[in-house]
Amino acid sequence: MTRLANKVALITGGGSGIGKASCLLFAREGAKVVVVDLKKETAEATAREIGGNARAFGADVSKEKDAEAMVAFAEKSFGRLDVIFNNAGVFHPKDDSVTNTSGDIWDLVIDINLKGVFLGCKYAIPALLRAGGGSIINTASFVAIMGAAAPQIAYTASKGGVLAMTREIAVEFAKKNIRANALCPGPVETPLLAELLSDPARRQRRLVHIPMGRFAKAEEIANAALFLASDESSYVSGTTFLVDGAITAAYVTPE
Repeated sequence: MTRLANKVALITGGGSGIGKASCLLFAREGAKVVVVDLKKETAEATAREIGGNARAFGADVSKEKDAEAMVAFAEKSFGRLDVIFNNAGVFHPKDDSVTNTSGDIWDLVIDINLKGVFLGCKYAIPALLRAGGGSIINTASFVAIMGAAAPQIAYTASKGGVLAMTREIAVEFAKKNIRANALCPGPVETPLLAELLSDPARRQRRLVHIPMGRFAKAEEIANAALFLASDESSYVSGTTFLVDGAITAAYVTPE
């Protein structure tokens, strides 16, 4: 039996990286999937790979009307919503030290990474309640609980906010059959990371902090999201779900 049979999942950032890998995996496990991306054409490409059990929707998760519309689209398309994976996010190359990062960059990153998750939860929770409960998965990061190796103040702050918000939602809705967990990946081998770390020396500065000696694959993070979406995690809520190759377990830089 597939692990997400009869469930409807909405995944933001579904056009690439972790989001795309999760869309494909959730569909293989029996879910009907609403693929949401800023660029509708990339959402449509993922949906085409899945086939008839997927629908594509273009949305800017930082815009309230878009967040409301994507949830309404999910319910209209498939009749219910059981899982929301608030995965869309941005890492801006000009996000730097607290003393160097501009207010505009701060606002952009916080709007997408933190406000976008807030809006996703705001509009998904009533839909989950109408379905009798469900699972919320919010993408945070290992930097939500420890300082980053390189300055990235807006990103780190945004992910810390996601972690705190997820805990509060988990407590508030625990008796209403809604679970909320913060998925905290380590660095993941995605096109975005490849672009940011195109300089081999900069890439190595990141790798040296990972005891496993490599970045995660998007599919490995998707597997963790699948567990949190499925009924196998029925007693798991309010967690900081780390999938980080032992980064946060190491207190010295490994050789």
